[in-house]
Amino acid sequence: MKTCPICQQEYANDVEFCARDGARLSGEVRDERECPYCAERILKKARVCRYCGRDVEPLVKSESMVKPDAAVETPPPAPVERIVEAPPAPPPPSRPVAAGPPVPAKPPQFEIISEPPSNMKYVLMGMGALVLIVAVVWFFSHRGANKGEVRVNPNDALKYVWIPPGSFSMGCSPGDNECYDFEKPPHPVKITRGFWLGQTVVTAAAYKRFAAATGRQMPPEPDVNGRPLNPGWGNDAMPIVEVTWDDAQAYCRWAGGRLPSEAEWEYAARADNTAARYDNLDAIAWYRDNSGQQRLDSLLMGKREDQAAFMKLLTENGNSMHEVGQKRPNDLGLLDMLGNVWEWVYDWWDPGDYQNSPPEDPIGPTSGTERILRGGSFIGGPRDIRVSLRNRRVPDNRDFDIGFRCGGDMDIP
Repeated sequence: MKTCPICQQEYANDVEFCARDGARLSGEVRDERECPYCAERILKKARVCRYCGRDVEPLVKSESMVKPDAAVETPPPAPVERIVEAPPAPPPPSRPVAAGPPVPAKPPQFEIISEPPSNMKYVLMGMGALVLIVAVVWFFSHRGANKGEVRVNPNDALKYVWIPPGSFSMGCSPGDNECYDFEKPPHPVKITRGFWLGQTVVTAAAYKRFAAATGRQMPPEPDVNGRPLNPGWGNDAMPIVEVTWDDAQAYCRWAGGRLPSEAEWEYAARADNTAARYDNLDAIAWYRDNSGQQRLDSLLMGKREDQAAFMKLLTENGNSMHEVGQKRPNDLGLLDMLGNVWEWVYDWWDPGDYQNSPPEDPIGPTSGTERILRGGSFIGGPRDIRVSLRNRRVPDNRDFDIGFRCGGDMDIP
């Protein structure tokens, strides 16, 4: 007979377990225990219940701590309390939320990735800055300039007059019966931008400053048949003459401007006057009749068919150029626009260009063999001293009665 270690009752030797607690005894013999959560039988060394799936702590002791006769000597374990996990509390009822305006969705946020500017960006930025500087300089240089205002150009120390934009009739003046064919037809011209123009032609003093600054030579001293007109360029107030078209343009660039166009020159010379001359001829110009020691009568001299005799007469009479600014100005304050010396202008010569001249800012043909001269000189007769008269010479020509004045968009504070 055997004694049950649980209930202390005897049972037959051929029975493996006590009938009263066989399931528990067989579990202990087989090293089992109850799951503390679902009370099902699981191995002591199990870490997860195979019935409820919960994690459990293993109860296997090391062999060194278990005696061989532990099954007989160890008192029966106390019954394991059945631990049942409380079900989770139901969530509290949600309170009704008052309906409000819909919340607009936030726009997607984009990450701005800056890239270093390329070389082209630097070039464009530089060009933009240059344009801005030029515009600012032009604005301040012309700010407050009024019609006929006179300012001194710091580059060449000469006086310049502000000529505002406007319109006029270019070519043969109304009622002028002395016009040549190349002065016709009269045609409307609009000057769209104001410009500065020298109050006088360039003087010998100013050209000396230019020659010293640029290393150029002074032009040959002028004379008429061997009679000097300004010996050694000693009279600084005399016009500079004996200059080529290229000399004149180079000086104007050095002074910060350019040669005026033919249209600009006539527009400024007329000064809103439509007559052939802007005032009495003797009051405004040095010409053949009044530029010598004795007054001559051009009507009695007739045509200059004998050029040698004509020049001999002018030489003996002492006809010569005169210091600038001695005659009456026009209504814009410009001096010597007629007479004294011819003036180079920018345009190429074309006797028929008035037939198809553009209505705004004409500058003549794009090429040619001769450049235009305007204004007449001290050896010209009355017919040669008119605001519409045109003359021409090859660009490298020098003569004792050819000078120039400068103009354009100049920086004159």
